[in-house]
Formats: sequence, structure tokens, C-alpha cells
Amino acid sequence: MKKDTVLLEFDGVVKEFPGVKALDGISFGVRAGTVHALMGENGAGKSTLMKCLFGIYHRDGGDIRLNGESLHFTSSRQALDAGISMIHQELHPVGHRNVMENIWLGRFPNRLGFVDHRRMYEDTLALFESLDIQVDPREMVNNLTVSTIQLIEIARAVSYNSKIIIMDEPTSSLTDREVEILFRIINRLRDQGVAIIYISHKMEEILRISDDVTIMRDGKYVGTWEARELTTDAIISKMVGRQIENRFPERNRRIGEVLMRVEGLTSALEHSFQDVSFEVRAGEILGVGGLVGARRTEVMEALFGLRGVKSGKVTIKGKPYPIKDPICAKKHGLALLTEERRVSGIVPVLSVAENTVLANRPAFAHGRVFVNNGKIRQVVDENIRSMNVKTPGQNTLIRYLSGGNQQKVLIARWLLTEPDILILDEPTRGIDVGAKYEIYLLMNQLAAAGKSVIMITSEMPELLGMSDRILVMCEGKVAGIIDAESATQEQVMTLATKFMV
Repeated sequence: MKKDTVLLEFDGVVKEFPGVKALDGISFGVRAGTVHALMGENGAGKSTLMKCLFGIYHRDGGDIRLNGESLHFTSSRQALDAGISMIHQELHPVGHRNVMENIWLGRFPNRLGFVDHRRMYEDTLALFESLDIQVDPREMVNNLTVSTIQLIEIARAVSYNSKIIIMDEPTSSLTDREVEILFRIINRLRDQGVAIIYISHKMEEILRISDDVTIMRDGKYVGTWEARELTTDAIISKMVGRQIENRFPERNRRIGEVLMRVEGLTSALEHSFQDVSFEVRAGEILGVGGLVGARRTEVMEALFGLRGVKSGKVTIKGKPYPIKDPICAKKHGLALLTEERRVSGIVPVLSVAENTVLANRPAFAHGRVFVNNGKIRQVVDENIRSMNVKTPGQNTLIRYLSGGNQQKVLIARWLLTEPDILILDEPTRGIDVGAKYEIYLLMNQLAAAGKSVIMITSEMPELLGMSDRILVMCEGKVAGIIDAESATQEQVMTLATKFMV
């Protein structure tokens, strides 16, 4: 199929949810043999449009055509059979099965009526070899890192030999090396005439890998451009409908006394963090950098009482802090926004209001049995306004909100506990530039109010642009602590590989 041939067409697609029109007449075409980036703020409708294409959602209006023929999928199985595969933003592997079973789930090779495990192993090895993925097909998925599971999801999508592959935030959990592997896979598929629909908030990736860029805003189509015509500033302006002068707000903070001091913290597990020491001050944003496997998350989860500690000493406001459990951590003024908001953050079957007050329900008790619902409504309304949460109402199930708005609700949840030290693990992962900026402003406000903010991030511009000091970890150890104002990417990367053999 020629590269200029329009393979897929969206024509006036409409999708409505209770109280919100998620897609409002979306129309554009995707050419064969191209990478077509789909961009927009959280809530713009990108993932919703792809779920309509993939048969997860039923569209309420308009048409979707593949090679000129109208599509009416009622399941993702039908989409796969038609040559459309999708790498979802939310990873849902079968954790208690091995890698090769996850790859070929629902289509195991058979021999004499039984699953042919040998052939499945050989087919998986051949697939991985062609994609430069080095994973044992027999390894249990539960034992793998998030980034490795992401690569397996990519391999599974490729294994269908699809005409169209949808990639929804495919690099959100990948290392730099794994991103390069993905880009090699994409270039090879493009050369074979496959159309890639690529959803990402990472501007540098979009400009590097894309041929065409379509931008959506508030469920509407803004326009389609060739990637070579665009710049980062132009994309941001078209996405948000306004000019954003700076990616990061100005630092206007007064650093105070040490709020928390950590000395020689060592994990109860053998292959984890060792002898971690640092301090964080009132009014400070302490950035925590490092590569995948640096054990940054493990350290912060241990401080919050989620992981065992063998040795070490922690003081908060000069008094000993006995690490026990999250209840103890909350009593000592700690709060933790976890890395994976969909896994350990939101409760999807609960409303925005219920998710907001989840960590502080005793404060809304009316006697021993009843809950003060009026007080809950008032507080949640205040948080929706102050955090600029886009939601039809506080009774809306949180799963219907975009990723950025879900994240704002989770931050509001922890702020209601009135913490002195707020730990944010990848607070802007998978979030658009507009929502990112709002979260940055909030972090600045917390620091200006004398709170301590600890921010784990894998995005180098964010690490340099938001931190006062940067703690860099490597192989479970502190590689160095540097002043962010004078720090460079090279310095951070040198420290991030300091203990690697």
C-alpha cells in the first residue's frame, strides 16, 4: 500500500458519557506507512477515540472507515481480526502466568488438541529476537519490572501482524535504551506499510518519530499538520488554546529548617537500597533522580511504612520517627502519592468525592456511626475548584476522569491529611502540559507554605526545572546531592551511573 494512501478515516465521530460529551464530531485521516501522533491535554478525548476504534466503546455518532469500509466493532477481538491492535496506557498483564503465555493469550498453538508449549516458546524467542527484546519467555510476569512488561505488551501488539497499531503512551515506563528499541520497531513497521497511531505527551518524541500530528482539545478536532512544520511551542499552544510562556513556574521559596533527616536507611531485602542518607528542609522541593532500578520508589515507600527496613535512623522535626506502617507515617505528617495511580492510587468504582476523602475519613465522622455528608460535599467542592478538577460533578466515578484530573484528586486526598512532608512519585507521568503546569504551581504553593516536597521524577527537564536540590540514586545508593540551579543533565547522568559495573 502506498504511503500517501489514507488507510483509516474518522468521520464526525461522537461519544457521550453521563454529563460529558467526550468526542464532538472528530474527523481526520491516517495514512498507511506513517506514524500519526495524536495529541491533546488530558480529557481531550484521545484515548476515548481509540477505544471507539478498537471496539471497547460504542460510538454514538459518525463513522470510522478502514480501506473505505465502515467499521462496527462490538469487541476488541473483532478489531484484532480486522488488523487493528492496541497497546493500552493501562497495563493489564496476567501476572501469575509466564511471558510467552501473555504474548499468545487466546491463540495458543495446538498440537493434537493440546497446547504446544515448545512451539510457543520458539515463536516467542523468534519474535523477541526480531524486536531486540531480551526477556526469557518462561519468566513469570509477576517477577518483571513495569518497563519490561511494557515491552512485552508492545511485542504482543506486533505479533498480530496488524495494519494499524495504536500506541497509547508506550514510553511512559521505558528507559532511554528501551525507547530506542521501540523507535527501531516503529521505523521497521512504518517501512512495511503499517500505520502507527502514537499518543504521547512527550514533545521531543513526537517531533522525532512522527510524520503527521493531529491535535484535539476538549473533545474537538483542532487540526492535522506534518510534524516537520511544528515546534514544541506551536504544539503546546494548539493543545491548550493559549500561549504558555514557561514550562515551569518561577521559584519563589524561602528554605527553612530541616524537617526530616534520614541516616543510613537500609532495606530489609538483600537486593534493594542501602545506607541511604539525606535531609529535606521546610519550604524545599527535593528532586530525586536516577535510572530505572535505582530503588528511588522503594526508599520512599519504606519511609511511608510500606516496606521493611533493616537499619537506619529517621527524625522528623528533631524527634525520632519509628517507621511502622502508613497510619504511623500519617500521624507524623507524611503523605505519599504513589507511582502508579491506577494500581495503587484511585479506586475506580468510587466517586470523585469518595476518592478525595479516602485517606482522612475520620475527620468527617459524625459520632461513631454516621458520616457528615454535608461537610464532605463542601470540602470536595472546595477542592474541585481550587485544584481545577474537570469533572461533571463530585458524584462522578473517578474512572471517567482523565489521567491529569485523577492525579489532582489524589493530591487533594493527601492534602486533606495536612502533611508536613509530601512525597510525590512521578506526579506528572502521562499528564499533559497544561495539567503539569497546574501541579507545578501547587507544588510551589506547598513549598511556599513551609511544607517539604519530595519529588521522584524520570523527566530530566522536570527534575532540573522544579527542584531546589537533586538527590541522585544509583543501584540503591545515594550517588550524590547537587544544587539544582547550577546542575546540568550531564552531572545528573554521571551520578545516575556512578556505581554501575
